[in-house]
Amino acid sequence: MKNLGIIIFVFFAQVFSAQNVYLTKVEKTNENADKFLYRINEEAKQAELLGEVEVQGFSKDDAEVFSLIYKKAKEIGANAFSLKPFENIDGSPQAFNPSNYKLALYYLPKDKFLNQTGNIFLFASSDKDQKIGVNKKDYTLSPRSYITIKVVPGELYVISTKKLLGSTIKLQPKQGEISQYFQISATKIKSDDTGVGGINLKSGDIIGLEKSYGEFLSIIYSKEKQSN
Repeated sequence: MKNLGIIIFVFFAQVFSAQNVYLTKVEKTNENADKFLYRINEEAKQAELLGEVEVQGFSKDDAEVFSLIYKKAKEIGANAFSLKPFENIDGSPQAFNPSNYKLALYYLPKDKFLNQTGNIFLFASSDKDQKIGVNKKDYTLSPRSYITIKVVPGELYVISTKKLLGSTIKLQPKQGEISQYFQISATKIKSDDTGVGGINLKSGDIIGLEKSYGEFLSIIYSKEKQSN
């Protein structure tokens, strides 16, 4: 009976903590072969609205949530999305709630997308503050937040996790190069797989993200205020 009680508790805990994704509105569908799903802002005025998707419940597995949203979007041929805030009684937009939000889904010709170049996005997904360095400037990112770096074409950018055994990458964006997205992971401890034994300590990885997923994170994560 004790084990049965534990199983029931775990089941209900999973149910109430699960994140569900629903296609709540379909205006029309669009036949296209686009694999991407990009965020749009002012482009929405000239985009074709196809439908809406709603996310209910919170999950730390952002990749899985995006996968569910992506599948719903592609069911109706969407290649773009934007946040559709819920409204207060007076019509003003509510603050973003990661446990319940709605995205509008659109189709937009590829040549109509704006502001797709010239930035580096850095996301912190850990449960603790994450320190990173970009060239000679240091930043502290709170959990589930991000910053953007406006790049100068041809300039070298050295990005580091600022920790012993942490990662460092070097980027030199070209003129017109598409924006790049990276996630800073937390410290990891794992068993050694070299055959010597012991553990491997990794104090922060810098992981490149696919653009569609990176743009999704830019909606559900908070943008840090940056000084000039």
